[in-house]
Amino acid sequence: MKLRFPTILRIGILVLLIVFLVRPEWFEPVFRPLTQNNAPVIYNQGSLLTLTLLHLRTVAIATAGATIVAVALAILVTRSFGVEFLPLSRSLVNIGQTFPPVAVLALAVPAVGFGEKPTLIALFLYGLLPIFENSLTGLTTLPPTVTDAARGVGMTGWQRLLKVELPLAMPIILAGIRLSVTINLATATIGSTVAAKTLGEVIIAGLQSNNLSFVLQGGLIVGVLAVLIYDGLSAIESFISRRMGLLQQS
Repeated sequence: MKLRFPTILRIGILVLLIVFLVRPEWFEPVFRPLTQNNAPVIYNQGSLLTLTLLHLRTVAIATAGATIVAVALAILVTRSFGVEFLPLSRSLVNIGQTFPPVAVLALAVPAVGFGEKPTLIALFLYGLLPIFENSLTGLTTLPPTVTDAARGVGMTGWQRLLKVELPLAMPIILAGIRLSVTINLATATIGSTVAAKTLGEVIIAGLQSNNLSFVLQGGLIVGVLAVLIYDGLSAIESFISRRMGLLQQS
């Protein structure tokens, strides 16, 4: 099967990003017009590749934690014994959206200190809502015929959850995770204001030295990562949907 042009384009963007992270000096002529007074063209206060990997690690840890908690809460409130906790669960997951990440950082620093920890707390709280709401939607909109059939063959509640409900709800849950990751990729940049190692360091260094080249480098890396990861998770979501028979095979 031939690769479609968009797929080739995505691969090309990924390769270009990797080359830039490994050999940023090769791109110096592209960014030179954005500098002045003989300022450095390429970010030179650390490794762009290392910062990118640390940025991704922070987002991955926070998203994993948010996914576990949000899905567990969604499962709880969709069981007969946990329905009454739905309002409380919604209030909890809305905390991250109610308080701006900067405010969460300010509150977290006195408790856990500077570095990655306050950033993880902010991203964790900020990522709960979309995953919880999508998980709730996925688990409450299953075809009744499917769940009735599962009961009819003698499946226990846990068997229905693990073998029927979660697999069928997975595409919708993944859509929430995709949204959460995309939001947190950009939000993680503010972690550098509390000494976390993220790509925000590059942007902040550019703002402090009035170096637009640094700002653009940090912003472009975050933007490209967001697009590629969003696209990759969308492909996984579509694949699972086709496997579950939720979409027509192309």
